[in-house]
Amino acid sequence: MRKLVKIIILIIFFSSSSPTNVFAQSKIKLGLLVPISGEFSEIGKSIIRSTLLAINKIDNSLIEIIPKDTKANPETTFEKAKELREAGVKIVIGPVFNKNLVKLEELNDMIFLSLTNKIIDNPKNIISTGINAGSQLNTIAKFQKNNEIKKTIFLIPNKSFKNEIKKAIKKSKIKTFKVHYYDSDPTKLTKQIEKITKYPQRKQNVKDEIKRLEDSEDPNKDKKIKILEKKDTIGKIGFDSLVIADFDESLKSITTSLLYTDVSPKKTYFITLNQWFDVSLLKETSYQPIYYPSVNKENYDEFANLYFKKFKQYPNQLSFLSYDIVGLVYYLIFQNNWVIEEKIFSKKDKFKGKVGIFEIKDKKINHILNFYKIENSNIKKIF
Repeated sequence: MRKLVKIIILIIFFSSSSPTNVFAQSKIKLGLLVPISGEFSEIGKSIIRSTLLAINKIDNSLIEIIPKDTKANPETTFEKAKELREAGVKIVIGPVFNKNLVKLEELNDMIFLSLTNKIIDNPKNIISTGINAGSQLNTIAKFQKNNEIKKTIFLIPNKSFKNEIKKAIKKSKIKTFKVHYYDSDPTKLTKQIEKITKYPQRKQNVKDEIKRLEDSEDPNKDKKIKILEKKDTIGKIGFDSLVIADFDESLKSITTSLLYTDVSPKKTYFITLNQWFDVSLLKETSYQPIYYPSVNKENYDEFANLYFKKFKQYPNQLSFLSYDIVGLVYYLIFQNNWVIEEKIFSKKDKFKGKVGIFEIKDKKINHILNFYKIENSNIKKIF
């Protein structure tokens, strides 16, 4: 793998048609800023390997990719970015982490295609290529419309990405009924969910109805009381769907609390954000069906299998994105008559990759995603 760092990787983007004038062009230099050493080295190496996979599609002109090790450190990232500029690089794939963007605005003659999914307060020369919140919410909005969902509440944790979700809600097409922010602390979580779902009142409704029947002259009251005694709650929760903006164990804690408060995914849509086909969700049958937007699963599986066959290990999700970004950059430069300049990311355009469809406009990239349902321990594509 050390050899990969030292070698300038030559990539020719795969295309069914080869432009006749491409061989007369100079090499197009692209930088690659990834952590090749240190704590996050496996992420960087996976991104480099995915770039190597693109080489298998070579049948056209050369793109010169120059990798640099950021060590996931902001200062190192800045120094390596300056080295790339000295080498004549104008477009860089990376950095990986949002924290490493802080000083890159000083290099305002370069464009950085960061793999982060955060878009708030990024420098002007940073274009986020990750699966951002807006792309995900627009996909959920389509599901709302298709299923006539009218009262969606949002459950958003008080975490670092809270503001990304808030801004995306305002800018997206999604319909919201109410938005609730919660503390992920397990000792506080259940009480918060009880309040949101009106659990105390709905639980009290059962006792009140039993008392009413006991005092009534209803000839079937004994039968009705027995039915009620088997219920935890009665009464409306006030919403028909909820979007849980959380992941991993925190997501599972929320769904567990919802089940405890007698909110069932069989009657209320449980929707979450992109989970990258987390297999652990397949085992949690109690809160299925659960829905979420994501990349094209068929393409993702195909890429993962190809990667495994070549490198005997599975890729991380960022390497899947980076594979497409190389193609995206090539496509935009080709559309611009092989001229590398900032405006190629300003024109409205679309690019179809393995991840899905990239929408490019005003130096912003959004993804048109697919939508999935997990039910009976299976993943089903909705659209």
